[in-house]
Formats: sequence, structure tokens, C-alpha cells
Amino acid sequence: MAELNLKQITDKLNDEFVGETRKLIFWYDANAEFLDDINTLELPNAKVYHLEKDNQFYTKYFLERVDAKTNYLIYAPFSKPALCDNHLADTLRYSKEFFADRASLLTIDLKIDEKYKPVLRHYIKFFDAKERTGKFYNLEIEKWNESIIEVAMMSVLCKTKVVSFEEIVRTIIADNELENNKYLTILDNYDLLSPFWRMCEENFGYTNVSPSLPKFVYTLFVTYMSKIVRMELPQSLKNYCSFKSGNIIAFVDSMMNSVIFKDCFDKLSELTYNTLNVDATLQSSDVGSFAELEIFRKVDTFIIKWLIARLENEDTDAKLSGYSIPEICKMRRKMHYGNFYFSHYYIIENAYYLIMEAHFEPEKTVQKLWKRYVSTDYMLDQRYRYFYYHYDKIISNAMYDTLRELVENIYTNEYLNPLSVAWNNAFAECKADTGLVKQQDFYSRYVKSIKERIIVIISDALRFEVGQTLMKRLMADEKCTATIFPMQSVLPSYTRFGMSALLPHKELSMDEDYRVLVDGKICDDLKSREQILQSYAPNSIAVQFDDIKTVKDAKEITTGKDVVYIYHNQIDARGDKLNTENEVFAACEEAVEEIHAMIKRLTSANNIHFIITADHGFIYKRDKLSESDKISGLPQNNAFVGRRYVVSDTEVKADGIGTVTLGNVLGNHDARIVSFPIGSDIFKVPGGGLNFVHGGASLQEMLIPIIDVRSNKYHTETKAVSISLVSLVHKITNLTTNLDFIQSDAVTDVNKETVYKVFFISDDNEKISNDNIYVADKKDVDASKRIFRLKFNFKNKQYDKNRKYYLVAYDEKNALEVIRHEVQMDLAFVDDFGFNV
Repeated sequence: MAELNLKQITDKLNDEFVGETRKLIFWYDANAEFLDDINTLELPNAKVYHLEKDNQFYTKYFLERVDAKTNYLIYAPFSKPALCDNHLADTLRYSKEFFADRASLLTIDLKIDEKYKPVLRHYIKFFDAKERTGKFYNLEIEKWNESIIEVAMMSVLCKTKVVSFEEIVRTIIADNELENNKYLTILDNYDLLSPFWRMCEENFGYTNVSPSLPKFVYTLFVTYMSKIVRMELPQSLKNYCSFKSGNIIAFVDSMMNSVIFKDCFDKLSELTYNTLNVDATLQSSDVGSFAELEIFRKVDTFIIKWLIARLENEDTDAKLSGYSIPEICKMRRKMHYGNFYFSHYYIIENAYYLIMEAHFEPEKTVQKLWKRYVSTDYMLDQRYRYFYYHYDKIISNAMYDTLRELVENIYTNEYLNPLSVAWNNAFAECKADTGLVKQQDFYSRYVKSIKERIIVIISDALRFEVGQTLMKRLMADEKCTATIFPMQSVLPSYTRFGMSALLPHKELSMDEDYRVLVDGKICDDLKSREQILQSYAPNSIAVQFDDIKTVKDAKEITTGKDVVYIYHNQIDARGDKLNTENEVFAACEEAVEEIHAMIKRLTSANNIHFIITADHGFIYKRDKLSESDKISGLPQNNAFVGRRYVVSDTEVKADGIGTVTLGNVLGNHDARIVSFPIGSDIFKVPGGGLNFVHGGASLQEMLIPIIDVRSNKYHTETKAVSISLVSLVHKITNLTTNLDFIQSDAVTDVNKETVYKVFFISDDNEKISNDNIYVADKKDVDASKRIFRLKFNFKNKQYDKNRKYYLVAYDEKNALEVIRHEVQMDLAFVDDFGFNV
């Protein structure tokens, strides 16, 4: 800032030399700061005279005898001598003295009140460097006091982007070294260390005879903890508790929720937890007392162990701090360390719902069975799938061994087997006439009469419950509308039969060698399927899903076509191999993602109508089958045998077998018998792969989805669900306040989920409360179920009832402020201990 200082000096001196009267101005520059600059001053009405310590008598003679008319600036690059040594004292009496130290210039340049000049002089070393001084000027502060001056200097030294003591603290403790912190060393170099600790006391209530950053950090975390947990902390932790909990909660929340400081927060949290042995405190406490504590990662391990123990005892009514098991899982997933334990909480939540069905009772009639399945029962297969999907994501999952055995037992013996027995008996009794749309009618009902181009995606083994997952994903896409219907596959429910049934045909049959014929032709590969398709729809094409993925422009495949059959094989490809069958649930997720991505890609290639379906479903159980689960006594001659079916001229002579004729399935006069296990067991046949099976008549194998999708490549208007106060609050009277909000709408395909940060600020944008993060994802139609409560801890400080304060809600996904509600802070007086008096 040298140029600016010299200009200020020049202007001020030229103002002094105005007029006809001769003027002498003495400038004692004690530190010779302007010795190099003095001759560059442009003074049209005066000359510069260089005073030296040993030429005072000559100077007096020169000014009063040699040149008594010219205006002079007498510049002395030393301190003003004492009166007894100053031989120009009498000359000074009829002259003026000019002051141009850096502190004076700063007060002039930055419009700082003169009364703060001693503060600037105390820290004048800071302003020795032009770069530091320049950054200080660039802060553009309008209101000054001693603390602001000190904070501004700290901001420059710590290289923060805003003048904020909280930001300075964040930057300092984010440094890798707390003990030998480089920022504290820098502050100490400029005598700013004491002000730093003073402000830590003023802002956070931190006091210590020998203050240190580690102890300060412990104070932040322990104070926060003390206000969240419902227990008395041991004295070893109480020693770190501060009375300014509101300020600390707001600060810690801001750091925890910051993208920039998140990793640093995690390191400091771990340091505090280990150093203060917080683990011992949690071990000796009731888990419910810290169920809402999120600042320490290991808290989740205690909660997870508690949840596992409850479920192992089938205690589904258990509550933790008033929360049910699913509520705890959802709450903890949304907390700071939720991503680390995401799969754990999903394992527990899905296990909970499966254990709730330990006394599952299936319907009795065939129509009631499939109608309840497509309405609710499919969710149990979905829960089972997601239990293992997340279970397999955890490397060390031994802690779930007992729970896994319980889940496996309930799923297999209390749900899958009873449902299979009820359905298969009813299916055999009605001779396959269930009232469901049959797979062999697919083309004539859903494709033939469509006037626009239609894309049919056939995903091998996409069973109904996986279809529901895809449906949910499509409905969340604002460019898609979709409906889902159940369809009954052919029996045996295996790939060649199912793929053939989905083609147009006049006749579907099985010859004497058990080869599937479409209009008398074998169609076991893509080329033969395309030939059949084109015989009914000339402008059609059959293509492998993976081949489209490698084409740069999807229009090359679909343009000019009326019907496009796309064959997708992710689930069956993995499930049918012995070495990958346990990856089948991961394959289900990948299948859903791939199909959705393909629909989006094909939509951009001017396709708007899609149907997704499957050739068959599947049964999957994690535990290996015992020999007792394998049915023997199969026909030795002229039989078509699979693990879940036998087609022959005679019935299988064994217990637990259901039968229908091929004629019942195909609507013809084929009298050959299809035998299938009534339960979930299998026929004893050679070969690997026992966990993933299909071909039988169970709902999981035969019930397949038809998802009719219409997409729009243009923008569809959507909005984020909003939130609002249940009842308006106009006055805040306590440092801790709970407020009830409501999520305005249920999340749908057009009302989108978002994340809100809710907090209080002053009229000059100072944050005065903690941050509350709310994930607006509720889908409940009942508005009362979308009400939620947020807890606000306010900074412990004096509030002016005449100032404006605001409740603010900020939509983080869309970077939009949605609520700014004015309130009055009516905290008459807050004493040093945080009490309103």
C-alpha cells in the first residue's frame, strides 16, 4: 500500500502549505519508514529540508537567515529529541508538526476511529509487509473496533476468505498439526496469540491456564455431546464442558456439515474419542441415552449391536429413545456417519420386516394369492433380496451370523415354503387357469395393436419384485410415466420357453424331443427369433442389449422400425453359474440401472414407448440345500428334467409334487404332464448351481412384470417438495427451542426429494444457531406423517430486541432459500452460565 500512503501524505502536506503565509512543518519519522520515499513527494508550494541530528544550529540559521521566505518540510529520520536536547524547540513553537506513521495512515485510509490508533501501533509489525497490508485493505471492512482489527489480521494470516473468527478457528484446527500448529506460531509472531485465546473464551467459553488446541477441540466435542446425550457425563469429561453450548453446537454443526471441513471434522472426532476414552463412557451407559449422538463414528457400532440383539430375540416391539427399529435405521442413515454404516442399517431394517412375518399366513384361493402377492407379499422377497444385497457389501459380516440364520429360516420356512405350497396346490387345482394374463398372449395384447414404434425389453429372470424396483426408479424419473401389471409365465418357467412365448405366433408347442416350437419352427437364438418377429411385423428387429450399448448412435438401430425386441441378460447370466449365483441380487440392481439407462438413451433417439418384461422369474435361497431337500425317483426315460420341473408322459412318483398338463399351460391338447415341487425344494439332477433356480410354478418363478413406460425427451416440470412451520413462531425465548415443521407434499415423480439446511441468522447474516439437516423424502399421503421436529441451540450472547433475526431454510440440492421468517430474540439477559435471568 506504499503508493496509497504516499498519496495520502502528499495530499495532507499540500493542504498544509496552502496560503500566502510562510509555513514550516516538522516531520519526525522515528523509524525512518519513509526515508526512501521522501524525495518522491510532489510539493509544489514547499521544499524538503533533510534534518540531521548534528546540524540543528545550522538548520536554525538556514531557516531564519539564509531562506526566511520559502515553505519547508523539515524531514527528520529519527525520533523527536527531548526538550533539553532540541535546539529547534523555539522554532517548533511557531511551526507545525506532521505525523505520518503507518498507524496514522491506516486510520485515515480505512476510516478507523482515532481511538484505535494505539491498537494499530501495537500490531504495527503486521503492516511491515506490503502483501499483508494489501490483503488487510482488501477485506473492505466498514465498522471497526479492537476485536475486528485483531480478527482481520488473523484472517489475513490464516488466509481465510471472510472476516470471521469462526472461520479462523476452523482453518486453524483443520491444520494437520494441533500440537505444533503453524497458524498459532504465525499468530504468536505478531502478538495475536493472546487475542486468539481471549476470543476462544468469548465465543466458545473455553478457558485454561495453559490453553492448547487439543484441549480446545476436546471442549468443542464434549460440550456438544453433553447437550445431546441423556446421561450424566463422568467428571473426566465434564472438565471439558463449556457454558456456551449454543455457540459450540452451531460451530460444530457447521463444520460437520461442511464439504470443505468434513474430513477434518472426522479426524478431530476420532482424536477426541480416543484421547478422552469416550468408548468407556458409552460402554457403561444405556444405548438409548446416546441414540441421537452423531459426532462420533463409533456410536453407530453400539446402536447396531443393540439392534442386532433385539432382532435375534425377535423383539420387534423394541424402542430406542422412543424410536422403533425402522425409525432408528432411517434416522441413523441420514446422520453424519450414515454413509459408513449405510448397508448395516439396511440389513437390520430388512431383517426387521422379515422377522415381522414369522407367522406369515398365505391366502387360500389362487386369485387371492396372486392379488395379495402383487399388492404386498412381493415386498418380502424384496426385503430378502436387499438383506443379502447389503450383507454382501460388508467385508466383515460375522456379527450378523445369528441374525442371518434367523432371517434365512423365517424366509424359507415361514414365508417361501408356506406360500409356495398354498400357491402350487391352488395352481394345480385350477389347472393353471389363474385369471392372470398369460405370457403366450403378450404380443397380441400389448404389442400388436400399437400404432407407434414400440421398444420391448426382455430381461432374463426379471421377476416381479425386481420389476417393482425398476418401476419405482422409473416413477422417480420426471421424464417417465409407467404402469406395472403381473403376467403368468409358461411352465416350465425357463428361458427358451419363455422367450418363445413372448414372440408373435399362432401356435406355441413343444415337440416330442421337448424342443419349443413357434408356429412349428425352432427359435433358440437371436436370428431365429428375429425371423419369427419379422414374419408378423416386417419393420421389426431383434437385438442384444449389449450390442446397443456399443453403438454410438442408437438411432441406427431403431429408426424406421415399428417393433424392436431387445434381449437383456444380467440376472440369469450370473445366477445360472455356480461360481456367480450368489451375486444374483447384485445383478438385480445392475439390471435395474442398465434398463433405466437404456430407456433414457433410447428416449434421446426419438423413442417414447417401452414395455419391459421377462421370460421367467427365479427362486434364490442363500443356504445350501441338504439332500433331504432334493426330490428323487425321477422318470428314467423320455423325460425333460430340470431342477424345478419334469415334463414327461407320466407323473413323478414322489411326495410334495404338483402337476398340470402342457395342454393346461398352452391351451392345446398336449396331455404330457408337467410335474413341479409344491415347496421350494428341487429335483435331484446332476450339475452345479443350487441356490438360484427357476423352471417351477412358484409365484417367484412364474409371476413376471409387464411395465408399460412412456417417456418424454423434453423437459417435464418438476419441483422440490417444500417445508413450512406447522405454526408460525414470532418470538424466541429460550437458548434451546424445538419447532415443528411439515413437508408440504409427498415425494412423487413430479414432487422431488431434496435436502434442507435450517438455521437462524441475524440481519447482518451472522449464523446464531446450529444447522439442522432435513432430508425431505417422505412419501406418506397422510400429511400428519410428514410432520417433523427440529431442535435449535442458539449462541449464548446478547440479543437486541430491536434487531431483526430470521429463521432460514435453504434447499441445498437446488441452491435456493425457501424460508426467511422474521423472529424476535427475546432473551432479556443471558448470564455467563447460559441462564436466562
